[in-house]
Amino acid sequence: MKILETQNLKKIYGTGETAVHALDGVNLVVENGEFVSIVGTSGSGKSTLLHMLGGLDRPTEGKVIVDGNDIFKLKDEALTIFRRRKIGFVFQSYNLVPVLSVYENIVLPIQLDGSKIDEDYINEVIETLGLSSKLQNLPNQLSGGQQQRVAIARAIASKPAIILADEPTGNLDSKTSQDVLSLLKITSQKFSQTIVMITHNEEIAQLADRIIRIEDGLIVGGENND
Repeated sequence: MKILETQNLKKIYGTGETAVHALDGVNLVVENGEFVSIVGTSGSGKSTLLHMLGGLDRPTEGKVIVDGNDIFKLKDEALTIFRRRKIGFVFQSYNLVPVLSVYENIVLPIQLDGSKIDEDYINEVIETLGLSSKLQNLPNQLSGGQQQRVAIARAIASKPAIILADEPTGNLDSKTSQDVLSLLKITSQKFSQTIVMITHNEEIAQLADRIIRIEDGLIVGGENND
């Protein structure tokens, strides 16, 4: 069953001869439970695509359908609520709140939504990601790899339909990158999460079920990893 789809997705910056076609008609389908890597060089359109998939930026043309919802038909406030409930984000820079503890960072999206915290589920996520002994620590007391694990826990805490990861290992060394990505893959399988990750790192991309390549705002290839 497809969880995510784009139809003729376009994003144009500027007008006339100086117009930049960041996305030039992207058609993409991601199945429920899939782990997909989107690979491209700098300027290929991969970050723009991820922002569109997450509803962080509106397209010039085309549709993004998440869990059966055409997200850009939603008004801004409704889109914000939908994004908070259905989409988890993992960023390269972690984006943790420095004055909140690890536990407070993890449950923040649930509290912002006014929802009840599923303690059993959260504890299982924390244990799976090896964070049980760090719950009272502040982000600046953690290593980069630990901070990224907190970011992953926060992303899946609200049980979203899809997780979008933007260069999630960009600030980590190669061994930590492998460890974090392996945990991301384990958690996605354990908690039935769909993941779309953008990266320029071919070695990291190979951990996904499928690699999609983007060049000049267009999908140029998709292949399954066995």
